[in-house]
Amino acid sequence: MTARATAQAFEPRYIRLDAHDNVAIVVNDFGLPANTQFPCGLTLRNFVPQGHKVALADIALGEPIRRYNEVIGTAAQPILAGEWVDEARIRMPTPPELDKLELATVVPAPRAALDGYTFEGFRNADGSVGTKNVLAISTSVQCVAGTLQFALKRIKAELLPKYPNVDDVIALTHNYGCGVAISAPLAIVPIRTLQNLAKNPNFGGEVMVVGLGCEKLIPERLLPGEAGDHVVRMQDEAFDGFGAIVEAIMAMAEARLAVLDRRRREICPASDLVVGMQCGGSDAFSGVTANPALGFAADLLVRAGASVMFSEVTEVRDAIHLLTRRAINEDVGRALIREMAWYDSYLAKGDADRSANTTPGNKKGGLANIVEKSLGSIVKSGTSPIVDVLSPGERVRKKGMTFAATPASDFICGTLQLASGMTLQVFTTGRGTPYGLAAAPVIKVSTRTELARRWKDLIDFDAGRIATGEATIEQTGWDLFRLILDVASGRTKVWADHWGIHNDLTLFNPGPVT
Repeated sequence: MTARATAQAFEPRYIRLDAHDNVAIVVNDFGLPANTQFPCGLTLRNFVPQGHKVALADIALGEPIRRYNEVIGTAAQPILAGEWVDEARIRMPTPPELDKLELATVVPAPRAALDGYTFEGFRNADGSVGTKNVLAISTSVQCVAGTLQFALKRIKAELLPKYPNVDDVIALTHNYGCGVAISAPLAIVPIRTLQNLAKNPNFGGEVMVVGLGCEKLIPERLLPGEAGDHVVRMQDEAFDGFGAIVEAIMAMAEARLAVLDRRRREICPASDLVVGMQCGGSDAFSGVTANPALGFAADLLVRAGASVMFSEVTEVRDAIHLLTRRAINEDVGRALIREMAWYDSYLAKGDADRSANTTPGNKKGGLANIVEKSLGSIVKSGTSPIVDVLSPGERVRKKGMTFAATPASDFICGTLQLASGMTLQVFTTGRGTPYGLAAAPVIKVSTRTELARRWKDLIDFDAGRIATGEATIEQTGWDLFRLILDVASGRTKVWADHWGIHNDLTLFNPGPVT
């Protein structure tokens, strides 16, 4: 730590994001005690934990509480300057009315292209480019998951060492395929998710499916238009016992490993990247450090011609009025509204609303409600025009910034972004999470230096330097942009891949289960 940073670690400090804000967040590690005086003269009336809000002026009952120059709620009781503005003191406002939003009214002007930036990726026959070289084995039904996992252990032990240019073999297992209303309209979500997962560029086009034989989701439906023998059915009468089934899976896998082993990295323009962005274990610093830095890096990627996607409907719903204005045209703006309205209805049917999103960890990290969380979440989308909107499980169609509608669940969002074609993900966290994906590298970015220091072998990038004043958002964004290119090239391995920490894929199934 530099001398400047050491001094700042002990000097009382808060961050006020806008001159109109009447609250600020405490920067100092572990918070500040009562009677602490800031350089401006403000004195704390009680202990305020790190990341939590302090009133900068007296706030009367019912008056708006502003952060990001947006109303995050109203005062549930009179609040005095210097008091801790905790969750209990804030009444949450209603969400923006979807039928009154501005569409495409503040479309950002085009910026100069960033030429000459490249990475080393695996180019596929369809023109897409992967950041990994992975054999993925799809499944048509959950019934076969145990058998495939058994076979997978043998494939990794006996076959994978013979093909050193293949990074990994993974199973695309899930809990779908039977016991569901397969023809219901909403069944399209999990089905197209599974179809598009198999097409992820990191898998090199070498598809295969393990099925049972009696399931509703027949294997051929997962591979529309594919010719050839790509399926092992466990109930095939030609198999004499479990061992024969496993041997068939291994033989099919080895044929594909041999093809993938011939792939080599080549220099590709940054425009071939498909980058997903996600938050997890967010805190009040998410919208101050990590997400602004990622937003800056996302703008650089867009200028370089890449495809970038952000997601999590409930974490943009309360800030949707800031996004519809950035839609490149009214059709894209209406598509954003469509996805918000669908999710409002989906939650209402479950007797819930978007307030159910915030977790105990979010609140402990200083986020009072989903409104405040949303305002910090959307910052990672940068300032580029929003060029497209994807429904859950659809493949990315355009270069530039896309909103890919997903639930906020880390695991479901990651699965859906993989189906959309994501080949690398950047994941910001304030509280910390060991989240990772076997199919694509996940760069974990901490919002606070204290977390990066404590989780030195889990966090890949520290954005907390912004809060301490050691680096600007611009400097940090450029550093993150360069790290993305290095990770995509295989030159830098993320910690999740180093330790082999990978979460299971989780389908989003809003349809009926029979």
